[in-house]
Amino acid sequence: MKASRIAAAGAVAGAAVLAVSSPCFAHVSVQPEGEAAKGGYAVVGFKVPNERDDASTTKLEVTFPSDHPLSSVLPQPVEGWDIKVTKSRLAEPLEVHGKKIDEAVTKVTWTAKGEGIKPGFFQKFPVSVGTLPENTDQLVFKALQTYSSKEVVRWIEVPQEGQDEPDNPAPVLALTAPAEDGHGAAADDDKASDDAEKASAETPAASGDDSGGTDTTARVLGVAGIVVGAAGVAYGVLAGRRRTA
Repeated sequence: MKASRIAAAGAVAGAAVLAVSSPCFAHVSVQPEGEAAKGGYAVVGFKVPNERDDASTTKLEVTFPSDHPLSSVLPQPVEGWDIKVTKSRLAEPLEVHGKKIDEAVTKVTWTAKGEGIKPGFFQKFPVSVGTLPENTDQLVFKALQTYSSKEVVRWIEVPQEGQDEPDNPAPVLALTAPAEDGHGAAADDDKASDDAEKASAETPAASGDDSGGTDTTARVLGVAGIVVGAAGVAYGVLAGRRRTA
C-alpha cells in the first residue's frame, strides 16, 4: 500500500511540475541569426510554437518598440501567410545616414491563409531590422498570438532582472556590443582587400612555377626519347649481327 501511495504521489508531483514548467518552453520568442550588434542591422526570427492540442495558431501580431523606433523593418515572405506592415508617425524624427525619417514600423501582422500552425508544430517569422539602437541592451517586442478557437494569448509581460519569468513574457532581443566600424562592413572590406592582395602576389609566382615545370618536363621527355631511340638502334644492330653469324 505504501509503495502504491508513493508512486501515486510521485505521478501527481511530476504532472504538477510539467504543468508549471511547460509554458516556459513554449512562449513566443525572438532570436537573431548570428548577432544583433548595436548600431547595425540584423535578421531576427520570431519563433511561435503552438501550445494548444485542439486549435491552430492563425495570427501573430508583433508590436515594435516605440521608445527605440527602427528605421528599417523588412519582413521575409512566409509561405501560407499574409503579412501586413503598419507604420506610424514619430513624435521625434530619426536621422539615418543624414536623412530625417518621420515615420517607422510600429507593428507587423502575420495572418494564416490556411490552417496556420497546427498542434505539435512551430513557425519562424524572419524580419530584417535596423539600425539597432546604441543606447540600450535589449529591445522588447510585445506579441499577440491568436488561435483558430478565437483565443488570444498576450505575450506582453516584460521580464525583470532578478525576478522569476512571468507567465506570458514578451519576446526580448538582446543586443551585443557594436562592431568596430559600427556596421561590420569595413572589416569585411579589409579582409577582401587582403585576400585580393594575396591572390595578386601569389599569381605571378604560380605562373613562373608552372612555366619552369613545363620546361623541365619537356627536357626530361626529350632525353628519354633519345635514350629509347638509341636503345632501339643498338638492338637492331645486335640482332643483325646475330642473323649474319
